[in-house]
Amino acid sequence: MSLRCLPRSALSVLSCRPARVVCHAANVRIVSRPLLSLPILPRPPAVLTSRFHSSQAAALHDVNRASGSAPLRTTIYFKIVDKVGSLDTVLSELRKLNVSLSRIESRPCRTKGFYDFFVDFGARDEAQIDNICEQLREVVLELQVVSSGSTDLVAMQTVPWFPRKKSDMDTFADKVMEYGEELDADHPGFKDPAYRERRAQITEIAKTYRYGSPLPHIEYTPQEIETWGIVYNQLTSLYKTHACREHRYVLPLLEHNCGYHPNNIPQLEDVSRFLKESTGWTLRPVMGLLSSRDFLNALAFRVFHSTQYIRHHSKPLYTPEPDVCHELLGHVPLYADPDFADFSQEIGLASLGASDEDIEKLATIYWFTVEFGLCRQGKEIKAYGAGLLSSFGELEYALSSKPQKVPFDPHKAANTTYPITEYQPLYFVAESFKDMKEQVREYALKYMRRPFVVRYNALTETVELLDTRDKVVRYANGIRGDLGRLVGAIEKLGA
Repeated sequence: MSLRCLPRSALSVLSCRPARVVCHAANVRIVSRPLLSLPILPRPPAVLTSRFHSSQAAALHDVNRASGSAPLRTTIYFKIVDKVGSLDTVLSELRKLNVSLSRIESRPCRTKGFYDFFVDFGARDEAQIDNICEQLREVVLELQVVSSGSTDLVAMQTVPWFPRKKSDMDTFADKVMEYGEELDADHPGFKDPAYRERRAQITEIAKTYRYGSPLPHIEYTPQEIETWGIVYNQLTSLYKTHACREHRYVLPLLEHNCGYHPNNIPQLEDVSRFLKESTGWTLRPVMGLLSSRDFLNALAFRVFHSTQYIRHHSKPLYTPEPDVCHELLGHVPLYADPDFADFSQEIGLASLGASDEDIEKLATIYWFTVEFGLCRQGKEIKAYGAGLLSSFGELEYALSSKPQKVPFDPHKAANTTYPITEYQPLYFVAESFKDMKEQVREYALKYMRRPFVVRYNALTETVELLDTRDKVVRYANGIRGDLGRLVGAIEKLGA
């Protein structure tokens, strides 16, 4: 997966500005989340602007005033029929139950004639959550509790829910903005029923994946392998002169350990195992387009969501979307580099609990770095962005004298617009991945208004809020221990 964009001319990919908040109703934010995914701009996600009226906004406000704060932050998913009055019925039921909503979000439903909703609210205890669910099941479809638990500072109504452990990402499986088999009319495979059926099979496999299970094994067809081989040979011929040294170093290791070859499409399980041993990163299959928030949140856990389907064979050198070629050739090699791995996680950590506006800015930083970033190596400039390393045309263009190139600055990048129907006129050039990590960390502390600090515990693979004295002291003691070992190592080297 990567930043969402429109298809350009052949052999390239483009971008689209992430979607913004579409409506406000009292203290409840009704949003369609920003999008993250590389080359494609499908039908716009469903928003509530045309369906929400002043009476509904007032109803939400009444619900919000009906009860005070609660110790449990809860997210519930449900489906309703797309007809006038459906949402009013749900809101009326919530008002009767004295539920205090902090957010209500719509998602396009895979089944036409229905809408998916995710709502956040505060609950007194588990008993109240059970009662709410029991009552709502009478008026909604497919209801389930996505998450609930003690929230500490996150209980503040202004902070969106975010995952605390890797298994929380199981909830993303049904929260995609668009599914992999949904093709636009200009997609090369739109009129190919066999290709569409194949895409549907692969996306359905991704939907059923859950944390801790073996990654799905896809038996690729000879035609799919032939398409991969064409792309593989074309791109690798350019890597020798255009790709950064880290990418060139890792690719042969992937060939040796994970089956990267023109005649073989690597399996996510093999690639994920290699990344885990290299930098602690893992892959996770995804059935379609994730929101920017969900996609970036996963990076905090060193998890990269990857598609498994491949572009249509009729145009092997063109794709209007991220496919397995983009993921495995563009993204994966850099996640095996320790410095790039740390930088990417820093973006993810900054996204946890961030506002919608900050998510949009982080997504833009991601776009100008992980997708379309350049770096200085010696006297030369090389490409490290996956959007470039999987795009023949733009890879050559980006390193030519045509576009403008400026030093990387996360604040400038976050506030820079970019075109959606042509190559980028501007690229940011990094001095090193280490520098980028520190710059993004400083940017988050200086410009983001998140009311807490998080850290990733690699031992438990969970995110911790540094919101109590005990947690901070424990964290400081761990750092002190690491410093002691560092001093010891320096002394031994000096001896």
